[in-house]
Amino acid sequence: MKLNPFKSLRFRIFIIVLFTGFISCLVIHFAILESYEDRAVNVRESEVSTQLMILANHLINYNYFSDTTSEVINAELDMLANLYDGRVMVIDHNLKIVKDTYGISDGKIIISEEVVDCLKKGSAGASTVYDKNNGYIEMTAPITETMNYESGDVAPGAKTQDVVRGVLLISVSTDYISTTLDILSRRAISIEIIALILIFGMAVWLSGKLLRPFDRITLAINDVKAGFTNEPIEGSDYYETMHIIQAFNQLLQRMNALDESRQEFVSNVSHELKTPITSMKVLADSLIMQEDVPNEVYRDFMEDIAAEVDRENQIINDLLELVRMDKKAAALNITSVDVVQMMEIIMKRIRPIARKRNIELTLETTREITAEIDEVKLSLALMNLVENAVKYNKDDGWVKVKLDADHQYFTCEISDSGIGIPEESLDRIYERFYRVDKSRSREIGGTGLGLSITHSAILLHRGTIDVTSVEDEGTTFTVKIPLMYMQSME
Repeated sequence: MKLNPFKSLRFRIFIIVLFTGFISCLVIHFAILESYEDRAVNVRESEVSTQLMILANHLINYNYFSDTTSEVINAELDMLANLYDGRVMVIDHNLKIVKDTYGISDGKIIISEEVVDCLKKGSAGASTVYDKNNGYIEMTAPITETMNYESGDVAPGAKTQDVVRGVLLISVSTDYISTTLDILSRRAISIEIIALILIFGMAVWLSGKLLRPFDRITLAINDVKAGFTNEPIEGSDYYETMHIIQAFNQLLQRMNALDESRQEFVSNVSHELKTPITSMKVLADSLIMQEDVPNEVYRDFMEDIAAEVDRENQIINDLLELVRMDKKAAALNITSVDVVQMMEIIMKRIRPIARKRNIELTLETTREITAEIDEVKLSLALMNLVENAVKYNKDDGWVKVKLDADHQYFTCEISDSGIGIPEESLDRIYERFYRVDKSRSREIGGTGLGLSITHSAILLHRGTIDVTSVEDEGTTFTVKIPLMYMQSME
């Protein structure tokens, strides 16, 4: 048989551990890089923003828009551009570029939404844009002058107003951030490779460790299958393995019980079949050894031999019936049957046996009962119970059969005034060939299979049978059968 590794629990655990470790490494990798990038960009924006604010104040103080030749301001602009490896432009309120550190746009007009917003709104219009793909940060900052106004109309005093004279536009390179990210990424990959090797080893070890109890269970089951032992399995590493072990031990116990029952059954069958044959052999040998046997003696011996043949035939028939009962419920011939009428027929067949010992046989029912049953098998089961109630009864005794039903079940209660069953035997009466009183059972012709056949037939109908008994007072069997037969899902 070709093995599929994907159906192996060990392989699946290995893949899960390895995949979980790999995904965790990737998540940590990108989370760290993303966190560093956000932090680096925020720090750079804060630094540049501070520098722009200082530079804007210097531009107003040196009246740069009137005189762009200030060496101090131009030096500051060039230094700021060089410091951040970027470009700085000074734009007046007419959108004219007063100063460009690149020296390529001086005197030109710039049309930019960010610049226009900054001129109109002042500090509220300042903007920051991070272009990750092109590797730069673009920021705008207003150049604001505070104006003082005299007011003599209302009261002496003064008030101020901020006037936007222009805009500082700076583009800052983020190459150093990208370089640092590349270095961090390479180091992270190296660490991840080492981590994956460790995770691979852990996955191999863990998959073997977790499944070791299952391997022990498999080995123990194989030993049982090979016949080396039939002892219960021990071990409870996990709840799951404990449940498996408990289920297997229960199955093993049942198999051992069935094996013992089978051996006992074979022994009982051999004994039961051998007994009539032995009797016939003894009778036949007695006739052979005698000469001039009178016809009366010859006839008596032949009658005894015939009785033993009938007994042998009864045992064989009961065994065959028991075998048929052991088959699946699919063998049942389910029909809708009038249970009261069926029971009246059974009573009619048993009455001649009851009359010989003056046993009163009565049937009580209060309603019509129709059920879906196998009439032949269930009729045989109930007949065995009624017949036993008569055979194991006292002379001048009684047997009562009561039928009743509800919306789900019908009940047949068979009680008698017989010899009863000892309490210690109640749990064994359905065993094959088990007899409470062996001498009396043989005397009345019992094979020890009748109650076993009855029990099997009732179970096939998904019914129950209960018994209560008191020695020397009587026995009551209560049979409960569903009115609607439910097919097994097996």
